[in-house]
Amino acid sequence: MKHQLDISEASVYVGTYAKYNNGSLFGKWLKLSDYADKEEFFEACKELHSDEEDPEYMFQDFENIPDGLIGESWLADNIFEVLEAYADMDDDRQEAFAIWCNNTSRNLSDEDINNLISNFDDEYMGSYDSEEDFANWLVEETMELPDFMIMYFDYKAYARDLFICDYWFEDGHVFQNA
Repeated sequence: MKHQLDISEASVYVGTYAKYNNGSLFGKWLKLSDYADKEEFFEACKELHSDEEDPEYMFQDFENIPDGLIGESWLADNIFEVLEAYADMDDDRQEAFAIWCNNTSRNLSDEDINNLISNFDDEYMGSYDSEEDFANWLVEETMELPDFMIMYFDYKAYARDLFICDYWFEDGHVFQNA
């Protein structure tokens, strides 16, 4: 099981390439929620490394940031929009959104935040105890089986077939494959 992200706790250890190349790991953990936007974040980076004339920032480590929103030398332009959208979600959707961000094949850093949230909403099916629990719900909601057939329906086999290619399941959340 993967470590669960809490995007509201997104933080970055900011050093510089010059310090690193001179054998120093000097830097500091900066919590992204402490900054209103990317510009304010980079102002803090500049202040942290004010001993360099033109520092080239190195994000040596990061926590609680979905894959695709940060790299060693870059921060996605939309990262603060993603953080804001995340903060507006309830707890269950926050957990699901973090899982989805880490597993989607979309380019998170290039996607418009409205499209990103819309795609998440389209693909997120909800939370369920198991794949079989989801299959049971799907049958009840989408199929009109006579009562006598329900007792013969193989939910386990149906769930197996559903999750071969149409859906995926992680930590109690079901997503439809795009």
